[in-house]
Amino acid sequence: MRGFKFIEKYGILIVLILLCVFFSFMTNTFLTSRNLLNILRQISILGTVAVGMTFVLLSGGLDLSVGSLLALAGTTTSTLIVSGGINPWLAMLAGILATMTLGLTTGTIIQKFSLPPMIATLGMMTIVRGLAYIITGGLPVYGLPREYVWIGQGYVWVIPVPVIFMLTAFGVGAFVLDKTYLGRYFYAMGGNQEAARLAGINIGKMKILTYVISGFLCGVAGVILMFRINSGQPSAGMGTELDVITATVLGGVSLAGGEGKITGVLIGCLIIGVLSNGLIIMNVGEFYQMVVKGCVLILAVILDKMGQKYSEKQAKAIV
Repeated sequence: MRGFKFIEKYGILIVLILLCVFFSFMTNTFLTSRNLLNILRQISILGTVAVGMTFVLLSGGLDLSVGSLLALAGTTTSTLIVSGGINPWLAMLAGILATMTLGLTTGTIIQKFSLPPMIATLGMMTIVRGLAYIITGGLPVYGLPREYVWIGQGYVWVIPVPVIFMLTAFGVGAFVLDKTYLGRYFYAMGGNQEAARLAGINIGKMKILTYVISGFLCGVAGVILMFRINSGQPSAGMGTELDVITATVLGGVSLAGGEGKITGVLIGCLIIGVLSNGLIIMNVGEFYQMVVKGCVLILAVILDKMGQKYSEKQAKAIV
């Protein structure tokens, strides 16, 4: 029993350490400061989006549209800058507002029409991806001003700017979830929605708010990604939703809602980053990497289900 509690509490960290040890023995270039910073830069977009996904999952929802929102933020911003001649800061704001509006729309549709989040966000994923292609005419948008590229490629001292954005998102997210009433509301909604409603929590507005938060962070991440690749790509972010869900569930956030810590999500993102980086260094083919990531996702869901059953047994034992 104690062993299970230990694994439940520290298992994700142990997995990360074991992966680092394994890749350190398999290659000489893994455990270097340059490569470790590279891993952080690689997961910066994933991590920023994962913070938003954490809010959604904790409240009992799901968002499969995050990859498409990344693309929309980048294509909207780049098109306004290059074709519209808009001030880059205003264009970035417009791109982020666009993804927040779509998050608001998704949340409202789910709440007003009682649609399953998976179905609603799956439809929104397709719609938003189509909008990204319509905005650009299906072609990448080039010609971004060089003085703004630092947002995606620059450094503060030795730390990449995208990493600073990611760590800020995690810090603010941790504060909201752990130290504010708003965070307690999200946990309460995912744990027992009826009890939360009886406690006076406005379930509808709070659920919609989680999708707005997710949309906001997707917008921020999309703008950073745009400057990182120095273009607005309508195909950007494809498959991101898989990595984001894998990272959040690996980090201990339950798909059933109401359980999980944002610090665990950061470790989950690091596991995805270390796994991808290590496999690339070992020259493992892209298709094999897809198989490994799929297996990791299935394993994460299995562990999530085992954790739920264990919690249920503990609750019954107490009663």
